[in-house]
Amino acid sequence: MSSTHNVPDSEKTKKPRFIFVVGGVLSGLGKGVVTASIGRLLKSEGYSVTGVKIDPYINIDAGTMRPTEHGEVFVTDDGGEIDQDLGNYERFLGQVVPKRNNITTGQIYLSVIQKERQLKYGGRDVEMIPDIVNEVKERILESANGYDFVLVEVGGTSGDIENMVFLHAVRELGREYPCAYVMVSYLPYLRNVNELKTKPTQHAVCKLREVGISPDFLILRSEIGIDEPRKWIIEKRCFVNKENIIDDPDVKSIYEIPLLFEKQGLGKKLLAKFGLKPRGNLSEWKAFVDKMQNAKKEVRIGIIGKYVSHGNTEHSDVYLSVLESIKHAAAHAGVQAKIEQVQSTILEEKNPKEILSCFDGIIVPGGFGSTGIEGKINAIQYCRENDVPFLGLCLGMQTAVIEYARNAAGMTGAHSTEIDAKTQYPVIGILESQKKNLEDENYGASMRLGAYPAVLKKGSVVHGLYGKENVSERHRHRYEVNPDYIEKLESAGLVFSGTSPDKRLMEFIELPKHKFFAATQAHPEFNSRPLEPHPLFLGFVKACGKK
Repeated sequence: MSSTHNVPDSEKTKKPRFIFVVGGVLSGLGKGVVTASIGRLLKSEGYSVTGVKIDPYINIDAGTMRPTEHGEVFVTDDGGEIDQDLGNYERFLGQVVPKRNNITTGQIYLSVIQKERQLKYGGRDVEMIPDIVNEVKERILESANGYDFVLVEVGGTSGDIENMVFLHAVRELGREYPCAYVMVSYLPYLRNVNELKTKPTQHAVCKLREVGISPDFLILRSEIGIDEPRKWIIEKRCFVNKENIIDDPDVKSIYEIPLLFEKQGLGKKLLAKFGLKPRGNLSEWKAFVDKMQNAKKEVRIGIIGKYVSHGNTEHSDVYLSVLESIKHAAAHAGVQAKIEQVQSTILEEKNPKEILSCFDGIIVPGGFGSTGIEGKINAIQYCRENDVPFLGLCLGMQTAVIEYARNAAGMTGAHSTEIDAKTQYPVIGILESQKKNLEDENYGASMRLGAYPAVLKKGSVVHGLYGKENVSERHRHRYEVNPDYIEKLESAGLVFSGTSPDKRLMEFIELPKHKFFAATQAHPEFNSRPLEPHPLFLGFVKACGKK
């Protein structure tokens, strides 16, 4: 899947057009979804769009961060380990976004320091302004080439010290290129007085103006939706025209947000600011949302994860792309997916049947380390022995191989060397190319990352689902199926239905006589789109619907 430019060359400006999305009051408001939704609006109007996410953390990328703190690490086609917002951009825009479109403080400072060491600054002193700011601008402009609109989301909120340099950069770009500034802010609802409060947003706008930026549009998040009195206050106190104050209350599905914005004319208002006319609609997107909301039949799907619980809370974003892929497939299959995450450690303590018998299908997603591994293996055994639809992703495939080796191929104690280096049957092992990385403690960006090709076995289940022999999926892992055990596993009935083109690496497994039992070493969830569900998820969800 690649980006498409639908605008005639005669209508393209020499300069890119920027829409900068910034935050106010608190983080976690959904700036990424807002940014992606604006992108969907503009793309539906026939303009080419891309998105850039700025993360103010000093890490080079998200690859070494704990999922329980940061959430999902999204992997790009070109091997970037990225903040999950790029996943939203790809899903809403229906196109590939490269890793260069994620900018972090660590990347910027590393680049400037390297240039200084190479005397690229001519021996003068290197300073925050202009050098760091210029580096940020250069990175944004690199991503803008060839697009009608570039959406730039600045992480954090106004007033944060860590994103100040980025706000200075987008202020300068706004003086040099056609642009609009959009602030996403929060209106807290105080139940004791039954009222939305505007003061935090007023302060957030004041903080933004301190760096020379006045928002052209305010998108206001709240539990219940804004009323006219609050709009009037914000218009007068924040100096934003009333028609440019956009209501963004809580909704059941993030895919409703482009439609919510369209009803308020946001896309047309943005185009008018740039002197452009609308020339499309969201009919295809609306049809998808209608299918998702109006399906009558229900399927229950369990996700067996090791990153489900964190303290007293349950995460909803560690397996974000998996959750969204299920929703895409369910809408196209004409069913409502009721999804529940199950902490895999529970399945080490209790009989899996007690926990899993309520589900129509089970997904075991990716992960690292030993925590909850036996619970995942127990869940897979339950699915295999009880003809329950199963889909394994990355570690989910590795644990499926381990389970089959132990319980169907007579290799008692089989394991992955990641967990048990002394196992008698190391059916999963480290890639030779990865051993030195681990010895040198080189963990960041050192795995098999990004898109890799695979060749599917003709006549296999996965070949039928994809409808083609050659496929490409994204990866993020170090361990592989040990080739020394493939023959023994195959003789016991496990089918390796997809391999790397040179046949060295096992990419897909399946049990053809099962209702649905398939797994892949890849992460197909990163390639699912609302308007184009991934074939593996679609096949799995359809199988779940067959009672």
